Amino acid sequence: MTPSTTRDPDWLGLSEASRLLGVSPATLRRWSNAGRLRVFTTPGGHRRFSRSALERLLPADRTRRPTLGSAGLTPTHIARTYRRASREATPELPWVLTLTDDQRQLFRERGQLLAAGLLQHLDAPEPESAAHHLAEAAVSATEYGRVAAGLGLSLSQTVEGFLRFRMPFHRELAVAARRRGFDTAETTGLLEAAERAMDRLLVATMTGHGVVSDPRPGRGRSRKGRAAIAGEVEPR
Repeated sequence: MTPSTTRDPDWLGLSEASRLLGVSPATLRRWSNAGRLRVFTTPGGHRRFSRSALERLLPADRTRRPTLGSAGLTPTHIARTYRRASREATPELPWVLTLTDDQRQLFRERGQLLAAGLLQHLDAPEPESAAHHLAEAAVSATEYGRVAAGLGLSLSQTVEGFLRFRMPFHRELAVAARRRGFDTAETTGLLEAAERAMDRLLVATMTGHGVVSDPRPGRGRSRKGRAAIAGEVEPR
């Protein structure tokens, strides 16, 4: 029996079927061309996939939400997003213009480490693993604050820079959730978890900045120490 050309809940279009399985439309086309999936082609040339056949390919345990990586949200993707955000934010952050190319690269590297740790935290399958990855990200955030202080940035400038990149991360999370077909509860839980994690990372960043800036004996760093943190590149 073939489906009618009208919308039938038992048969899904290419986009719906790819969201259900969590794969790209191109992958789904390859699978259907290889005969791995039951597919019907309408007179207009559109593919229709059997919902029941697709559901049999899904894992039995559906309590765990799909991963962010399966929606294309990877550290590399986040790095590209941050580069775009940096270009857009520079006119509004005059102090960024005082940094050398090497110093900007230093910030980008630290930011990428933060993003990678945060993604691992959000995608961790168990609470213990999530806590471990968040702790590692907090270490990176502390180093981020130290680097900022070592470059001579004030605490307010450091916090301003952190907050400028918070919004793009949340925006990409929302896009990934929509692309992957997260339900409302999954999307809300993901964004709330990211918000809590970002709060902790901001505190860690501020703490790292304070370790360098604190003038009390044994708490701060010498000019030589700050230069070492900054890769021995002094701000202009």
